[in-house]
Amino acid sequence: MDTAPQPETPTICTEVQVMFFDTDCAGIIHNLAYLRFIETARTLLAEQLGMGLVGMAQSRVYPVLVRTEIDYKRAGQLGDKLEVHGRLESVERLRFWCSFEVRRAADAALLVQSRQMLALVQMPEAKPLRLPADWATRFAHLCPRKIARPQGTP
Repeated sequence: MDTAPQPETPTICTEVQVMFFDTDCAGIIHNLAYLRFIETARTLLAEQLGMGLVGMAQSRVYPVLVRTEIDYKRAGQLGDKLEVHGRLESVERLRFWCSFEVRRAADAALLVQSRQMLALVQMPEAKPLRLPADWATRFAHLCPRKIARPQGTP
C-alpha cells in the first residue's frame, strides 16, 4: 500500500445561478459573464495559494491577469445552475497558470474551458515579483522544469 503523501494541487469549485443580468434578450449567457464566473473562482483559488483578499490589500502584492484563453463549447441559459471548477495548472519562476471549466450542474455539460496566466505584481510600483520560494517545492509536480534559484535569493 502506497502511503507517500500526494502532491498538493489547489482546486476550487464554485456554484452560480445564471441571472437576467448574465444573459442577452434570448436568455443566453453573455460571453463576458463567463469571465466574471471564472474571476470569482480564481479569487477563491488565490486564497488557497496564500493570497487572501485582506492580505493582498495589506501587502499590496496582487496576482495580475496576464493572459486569458477561453473556448466556448455550449451556450448556457437563464436559470441554469453552473459549477466553475478551477485548479492551479503550472508554476514557473515569474508566472503561473490556472485552468477552469464551467459546467451545467444538471447534466455536467461542458460550457466553457479557460486557461489564465497570472503574475505577482507589487503595487503601486507595478513591479513584477518572483513567485514565493516555497512554491518550487509545494508545487514541484506542476513545474514544467525545475525552478532553479541561486543560493541566498528569496
